[in-house]
Amino acid sequence: MEEYILSIDQGTTSSRAILFDKLGRIVSSAQQEFKQIYPKNGWVEHQPDDILQSVLSTCKEVLNNNQLKPKQILSIGISNQRETTLLWRKDTGQPIYNAIVWQDRRTSDFCNELTEQGHAQYINDKTGLLIDPYFSATKIHWILENVDGARALAEQGNLVFGTVDTYLLWHFTQGQSHYTDATNASRTMLYDIKQGCWDKKLLELFNIPSSILPEVLDSSADFGFCAGEIFGTEIPIQGIAGDQQAALFGQTCFQSGMSKSTYGTGCFLMINTGQEILTSRNRLLSTIAYQLDGKAHYALEGSIFVAGAVVQWMRDGIGLITCANDTERLAKEAAINHGVYFVPAFTGLGAPYWDPDARGAIIGLTRATGVNEIVSAGLQSVCYQTRDLQEAMAKDGIEVQTMRVDGGMAVNQWFVQFLSDTLAIEIDKPTIIETSALGAAYLAGLKAGVFESLEHIQSLWQSDVQLQPLMPENQREKLYAGWQSAVRRISS
Repeated sequence: MEEYILSIDQGTTSSRAILFDKLGRIVSSAQQEFKQIYPKNGWVEHQPDDILQSVLSTCKEVLNNNQLKPKQILSIGISNQRETTLLWRKDTGQPIYNAIVWQDRRTSDFCNELTEQGHAQYINDKTGLLIDPYFSATKIHWILENVDGARALAEQGNLVFGTVDTYLLWHFTQGQSHYTDATNASRTMLYDIKQGCWDKKLLELFNIPSSILPEVLDSSADFGFCAGEIFGTEIPIQGIAGDQQAALFGQTCFQSGMSKSTYGTGCFLMINTGQEILTSRNRLLSTIAYQLDGKAHYALEGSIFVAGAVVQWMRDGIGLITCANDTERLAKEAAINHGVYFVPAFTGLGAPYWDPDARGAIIGLTRATGVNEIVSAGLQSVCYQTRDLQEAMAKDGIEVQTMRVDGGMAVNQWFVQFLSDTLAIEIDKPTIIETSALGAAYLAGLKAGVFESLEHIQSLWQSDVQLQPLMPENQREKLYAGWQSAVRRISS
């Protein structure tokens, strides 16, 4: 009887369930989108039950489609959208407010106050992060201060916090497990990444009681058992990592200096720095890449808020395209140097600008501009933003010389070639681009004994295509200079 690992990839706009065999190959997958909620300008929320039900339904679809017996699932791994914040009642499991999504900017003013009060250096020293609404701490604070009864529930010991991994784990184990892993903890702005613990001073600063926090475990650990009534038998949950760290693990970037960039809703360029915490002088983030056997491995990360989301906006927001696959054909039909720049700052600009008040713009429109040029500019914007990160890393003393890519946009060959041209480096695309799910499967399988070691996992990784830069240097630099000019026009 064949045995498998079930991987859950809970993303910002959809949930996926992917079944992997013991060689890390995809056997089957299912995906379900769910509603995005925008109550006010800059606010982004999800219905918690939409998250949970989309995960459950995709898991059951995968199992049913393959007519699997529950006992054929050896282990479950979870990869999740990071920083997204939920608080729920301990007695009922019911959330007291919608999930506040990582993209949400409602706490910008509070973040400015913290900076003005002189807390930035301490927060960066302890957490490796910058003060920004992106992270969980200010979201937790907002819920405790603004949702009726939240503070009282916390004081009564009847309120718990979790990022999406913790929320799913709680419900899968029917309240038996209140855990997170070190990678997700490192994105809350409450976790001391050097000491490996919640920081008391930060909890006091944000007025967050420690009683609501989950216990932090390794990324590959015994997190509990999925209750038998959910899938028909108890199944161990043994791998958890935030989606970008899971992608780094899935790309087997285990050696210091190896890098990956994931193109999902946002874009996240991450480079392994080994057991050294590299402090950026150029507004990048130090974070935990993964933690095994109690030992943290670190990474330097640049985060772009809008990557695949620009394609989704062109499809759903203004109807320029009917499906994401249209973008490759339309971009090919436009001249590379069409003169249009699309700065997709829908929810501010991430690294290295960290401007929460910036808003999107399309610059350089003429009477000759059409759909092709705007679509091309949308794709190009993601490449230019990646170069912003590459330049910041270079200033920090790390040269990104080759890069492994993954995520939905990596399917687009035109996009990946333009990325190689913009960065002037080799781009390596793996045979499996769903690397967040793969990383979660690897972590679960490592604990379950399916994979013997990191070396064993590394031997399974396969490259699909390697792309070399083809664009002349003078053209590359002229295009990028135009991008920088466009950003200066919309950012403070």
